[in-house]
Amino acid sequence: MDYIIIVAGGKGMRMGTDIPKQFIPVGGIPVLMRTIERFHEYDTALNIILVLPKHQQDYWKALCKEYNFNIPHAIVNGGKTRFDSSKNGLAAIPDDAEGVVGIHDGVRPFVSLSVIKECFETAREEYAAIPVLPVTDTIRYIDAHGGGRNVQRSDYRIVQTPQVFDISLLKRAFNQPYQDGFTDDASVVESLGCQVSMVEGNRENIKLTTPFDLKIAETLL
Repeated sequence: MDYIIIVAGGKGMRMGTDIPKQFIPVGGIPVLMRTIERFHEYDTALNIILVLPKHQQDYWKALCKEYNFNIPHAIVNGGKTRFDSSKNGLAAIPDDAEGVVGIHDGVRPFVSLSVIKECFETAREEYAAIPVLPVTDTIRYIDAHGGGRNVQRSDYRIVQTPQVFDISLLKRAFNQPYQDGFTDDASVVESLGCQVSMVEGNRENIKLTTPFDLKIAETLL
């Protein structure tokens, strides 16, 4: 049995709006609904766990009624950090569950079905998989003294979500105490000494965080 944990804890600060970014309509439908729909389209049997701040949950339920949104999903409370939110979502999965679980940003509604499929299938075979893209811009390293140097962009990749893992592996990883080096869910798993496989992401799978991103989203639709 497979799961997807969709983490949506945004406050909308960089959007310049009082509405949290995951609830902003894009093409007439809230972003978060579009994200959930994409995973439901991939697999209608996929167990969906939505991680939301407790104070946003009533608003979300009202939106679901307003938009007649009835895709089944469980709701769990968000945490103070992304690590805590992912851990809360993971706790909603039984400890004896078998299969794989993905963790995805609620404001990435344009992940392709092929990327979702590749991540889940690779994780089933290799325990951990993340979508990545090559870096196209020049990358510069800045040191502690304000100096810097250009680095080889071919040595780096842009990391996206969903990040998908064997359930038992991910539960073991999140039993660790939090560390500053945990930059995403994959880094939590890698801290156990496990290798994470990379699959090719899709360019449209952007994270909507600024008003400019919303303009891109409308264009993509």
